[in-house]
Amino acid sequence: MRSVAVIAALLTATLLGGCGIFGEPKDETVGWSPNKLYTTAKEALNDGQYDNAVKYFEKLEARYPYGRYAQQAQVEIAYAYWKSGEPGSALAACDRFIKLHPNHPNVDYVYYLKGLIGFNEDLGILGHVSAQDPTERDPKSAKESFDAFKELATRFPDSKYTPDAVLRMKYLVNALASHEVHVARYYMKRGGYLAAVNRAQYAVKTYQDAPAIEEALFIMVKGYDALGMTDLRDDSERVMRQNFPKSEYYARGLNRKEPWWKLW
Repeated sequence: MRSVAVIAALLTATLLGGCGIFGEPKDETVGWSPNKLYTTAKEALNDGQYDNAVKYFEKLEARYPYGRYAQQAQVEIAYAYWKSGEPGSALAACDRFIKLHPNHPNVDYVYYLKGLIGFNEDLGILGHVSAQDPTERDPKSAKESFDAFKELATRFPDSKYTPDAVLRMKYLVNALASHEVHVARYYMKRGGYLAAVNRAQYAVKTYQDAPAIEEALFIMVKGYDALGMTDLRDDSERVMRQNFPKSEYYARGLNRKEPWWKLW
């Protein structure tokens, strides 16, 4: 019996030595320096092990909340969250860093990253063109992305990230304008002429240089005509013929043959 008790005690000691309380695995990072935590997290990030990178960065910030490693971890963790498919956490990390370190040398990158998080990179002129029209998606993330890029371009015009941000802003303006026109077209085809005109008019006033404005003006012409508002119809047509004298919409109407991004 005494031998059995000794063996049981040895097994218990072995298990406790490899586990924490309630059987949790022992934390291998206990006693690690901030440099080792950061290096390990960065290696995981570079290897595409984003969940592990997040774990190490969180431990680094929790144990060593002050100093350059903690600040850099706050930047890196936002990127790791984004790449691991957690855009909400990534945006929260960006906002937190901007609030805590508004004058940090890398804050321009954080604004750029915040813009990228809401930007769908696999569509339009900046990537592979898919069969789905991006204007049919919820524009909320596009607006947030545009605001972040605009803040970057305004506050840091000389940043190395600003030229790309400006290109993406131009794309987003076109996408947001086309979203309004897509909704206007939807109302138009269902007889909601007043709603169609209002959405088209908003697009014209807000996104004056976007390619989608051509169709927005045409919707205004057709919508006002259907409503019997001849004066407003004539005004809209005059503006349209002045800006788009050879518009295809006079011949083919609202039945588009190509997605909007293929028209410019």
